[in-house]
Amino acid sequence: MEINKIIHGNCIEKLKEVEANKIDLVYFDPPFFTQKKHSLTNKNNSKTYEFDDKYNSIEEYLFVIESVLEQSKRVLKDTGSVFLHCDKTASHNIRVIMDKVFGRNNFQSEIIWSYKRWSNAKKGLLNSHQVIFFYSKTQNFKFNTLYTDYSATTNIDQILQDRERNENGKSVYKRDENGNPILGKEKKGVPLSDVWEIPYLNPKAKERTGYPTQKPVLLLNQVLNIVTDEGDLVLDPFCGSGTTCVSAKSLKRNFIGIDVSADAVELANSRLEEMIISESNLLNKGANDYFEKTEKELATLQNINAFPVQRNSGIDGFLKEHCDGVPVPVKIQTEYESIEDAIEKLEKACYGKNYKMKILIQTRETGISRLFGFETDVTILKSLELQIKELTNKNNERLARGLQNGGLSTKLNGGSTLKL
Repeated sequence: MEINKIIHGNCIEKLKEVEANKIDLVYFDPPFFTQKKHSLTNKNNSKTYEFDDKYNSIEEYLFVIESVLEQSKRVLKDTGSVFLHCDKTASHNIRVIMDKVFGRNNFQSEIIWSYKRWSNAKKGLLNSHQVIFFYSKTQNFKFNTLYTDYSATTNIDQILQDRERNENGKSVYKRDENGNPILGKEKKGVPLSDVWEIPYLNPKAKERTGYPTQKPVLLLNQVLNIVTDEGDLVLDPFCGSGTTCVSAKSLKRNFIGIDVSADAVELANSRLEEMIISESNLLNKGANDYFEKTEKELATLQNINAFPVQRNSGIDGFLKEHCDGVPVPVKIQTEYESIEDAIEKLEKACYGKNYKMKILIQTRETGISRLFGFETDVTILKSLELQIKELTNKNNERLARGLQNGGLSTKLNGGSTLKL
């Protein structure tokens, strides 16, 4: 069978044409037994991609999975591995089949692909992860250790010191004859774990094709980097839109893709020509780069039971409770903003949204001009800090006036008055 090609046909039959002990990695993302027909349209609505995920029974579905796994084991090199992508629908059934075909001793990892997605109206916990089972053909499998950065709470200076076990079996820092800590070997970071936080494809990502269940190339890159090297051969028997093959090409691996859908084959081939791969700003910059709110602002929003909003100069949060069934936007006046400027930013951010209530948290005492260049129905609430400051100022003024008048009168317990 030719390499670096997308092949149209039934994957079980086409796998039989692949030479035994030829493949370094089999990755596949089969139907999940959702018992639905999946359909999605591309960005300009010119093409609809569909695939049927309906089976007469779970037994029929598992027979297909087992048949593909048996052929995958046959074509894999002894150093090769298989990665099977699934979700909660049938993962427990699939794990049993994989143990049967590859052997429990060749189970290596259950990878959790974790991501953030919008909530829906279903009853129960929000689905925010999928599973990738990693099995090797033998114990002599290829594996490249990848490293991640230490967490912010890690004392790296301690990590870089050698350890040993004392007479009680407790791990302690190794010291030289003068009692000084002995520095250890060079550290590359923390070995990659089996929980991968890789963002789901943004709906506006250039990489998005409109194919249902399309996975990000960044996810496949991680799989390929773990168990393959440049020049290795990767096979995807359910290649769909061709993400595995795009990843393989970008990482200088060879590939074979198979799919029963002619539309999917055409789409995969077009992606291999264009090679559009979206970067993740979240992964590149880190989650903290998106957090713009100060601790003080977050505390203010928490006090009024509001969700914070990042990267929006006009809205800092939304109340968790709606007003007349409509969200309530909140803005906090910044240190250098006038009330008028703050209201204008809030109004611009709310334009066309028909919010029934808009709230501005006033944080400092400034005169409020009524000569706005626009109409506004923003409700102004003074922050607790500002209220306390005003209360303190009033008490200080009262105290000053009392002293100027020859003293203050204060009531004692019981109602008598004491002259100060």
